[in-house]
Amino acid sequence: MPTDATSAKSPFDASTERVERVLCFTAHPDDIDFGAAGTIAAWTAAGVQVSYCIMTDGDAGGFDPVDRARIIELRAEEQQRAAALVGVTDIHYLHERDGYLEPSHAVIKQVVKLIRELRPDIVLTMHPERNWDRLQKSHPDHLAAGEAVTRAVYPAVENPFAYPELAEAGLEAYKLPWLWFISSPEARENHFVDVSAHVEAKLDAIRIHASQHPDVEAMERVVRRMMVLNGERCGLPEGTSAEAFHVVSVNGSSTIAGF
Repeated sequence: MPTDATSAKSPFDASTERVERVLCFTAHPDDIDFGAAGTIAAWTAAGVQVSYCIMTDGDAGGFDPVDRARIIELRAEEQQRAAALVGVTDIHYLHERDGYLEPSHAVIKQVVKLIRELRPDIVLTMHPERNWDRLQKSHPDHLAAGEAVTRAVYPAVENPFAYPELAEAGLEAYKLPWLWFISSPEARENHFVDVSAHVEAKLDAIRIHASQHPDVEAMERVVRRMMVLNGERCGLPEGTSAEAFHVVSVNGSSTIAGF
């Protein structure tokens, strides 16, 4: 398990919580590597099964017009290679169009279906709230991904009468314990993971997405600095790198049916 580096206000205690499976939903290829690749590397190193679901094909990304004809294939290849670097081989795709993702029932149903199939301990996704301090975190597809997954997590995943055709197909309702968000407004972040041992794996994964980086050196400087600042914010020793999350308990000791 990754080290719990948070203060007592964190709802998730990595020293006591048992995590066996994690399912990550992000809008585009590379989102998960920027947001959580260090934590994912720590999870997989500890034997946790991690799966990805990439909701759009990333077809509007990139900078080189030469790549347009094969951008979908290129970005899928990049994501597969990046995932392998942090121990992930199970990748699912919804194949929505980049820039057009919406929290529609068609999308939410697919999310519910995958969560019920895999039955993870943690679902990790983008934050549905716009971040006015760093607007780049709040691409419309990021917000739509977070909203779709949040609507799926509660109440649809645990309601046997939501999308009844799923239950009829054998996918029973499931109560998810934890929902983790990346790309969160700073005021929402309540859990930090010390990823100092996995910084290079994270950066290696991000570098794989070469089609998205016109200035690799600048990207690396920014990512390293942000992780150190996260470490400072949660009181870790100087120079420690951390990833930040907004963690929500969906079903725990304080919840009862329907509340």
